[in-house]
Amino acid sequence: MSQPSPEVYERGRGMDAHNLVMRELRGKRDDTYDPSEPTRVWLDEDHTPDGIQQSLTIILNTGGCRWARAGGCTMCGYVAESVEDGSVTTEQLAAQVEYCVEHERSQADSPAELIKIYTSGSFLDEREVGPETRELIAETFSDRTRIVVESLPDFVLADRLEPFLDAGLAVDVAIGLETASDRIRHDCVNKYFDFIDFEAACSTAADVGAGVKAYLLLKPPFLTEEEAIQDMIESIHRCADVPGCHTVSMNPCNVQRYTMVDELFYRGGYRPPWLWSVVEILEMTANADAIVVSDPVGHGSDRGPHNCGECDNRVYEAIKAFNLDQEPAIFDRLECDCLDTWTMVRHKETGYNQPLVD
Repeated sequence: MSQPSPEVYERGRGMDAHNLVMRELRGKRDDTYDPSEPTRVWLDEDHTPDGIQQSLTIILNTGGCRWARAGGCTMCGYVAESVEDGSVTTEQLAAQVEYCVEHERSQADSPAELIKIYTSGSFLDEREVGPETRELIAETFSDRTRIVVESLPDFVLADRLEPFLDAGLAVDVAIGLETASDRIRHDCVNKYFDFIDFEAACSTAADVGAGVKAYLLLKPPFLTEEEAIQDMIESIHRCADVPGCHTVSMNPCNVQRYTMVDELFYRGGYRPPWLWSVVEILEMTANADAIVVSDPVGHGSDRGPHNCGECDNRVYEAIKAFNLDQEPAIFDRLECDCLDTWTMVRHKETGYNQPLVD
């Protein structure tokens, strides 16, 4: 397994240029955040191995992703929402958890069965979330059914999952793999680990009775629409074939501030993926041996996945419905004139003329 040190991977891996640019872009931020409040919290429902469950999603405000502070991923602006000095105390994290519990009480008739916890980094990285906080969270949500925690592969260790397993929770680790292609992950996303590391993390999780939810990125920078579609189809099938990986979440790229993607977008060098591409991929991977879902954040906007503007909401609602029932037939009723434009883009866009259409 590779050694995931930002210091190591900046040397001799071709990532130093990306990291230099990313550090410069992130240095422009001037926002500040309250370390006693989470970044976001909301209620929803998700398709899980146990069926459709009500969910409480929590994004804790931590010191931020370790890799992002070295430079980080070309599309990720979440570190810009983290606490400025890079540290959050155990007491402040406890206050964030209580804030989320109170939010749920005020918004829901009953507690959510599924808890999803993210940090815009790695929940299992002890520089972000220490063992005391993990114990607190396990105890707080021990009456629920399932918990999802986010982490890079190298922090997926048995002892960091044990508090949740000991509390009787079904545990899933959400891993930001982005793509099954090591070349695309390194050169387009600027992420340091390899697919073999993802496989090892799945094995570690499976050994202690936990599952894995793979997060994939549709259309990182420098790929054409067709290249992005083909990469995603292959990546979904490869993830589904890894023992222990039961769910694949396809995340269409959106344009976030303080990122390389934002710079490319501003200069006319990037267009977020078409919603038609999401539909195509879901149809083509409906036979994969995994639950495949997608949540097009920012759909219909210039900075998010979109079609022509006329059909965006209809296509988005069909995608959300597919997430729950996994029936591709729901897409059969979708039509719009912009389908012809999307088809033309797929056939004619190249790396030298993208984006072909705004």
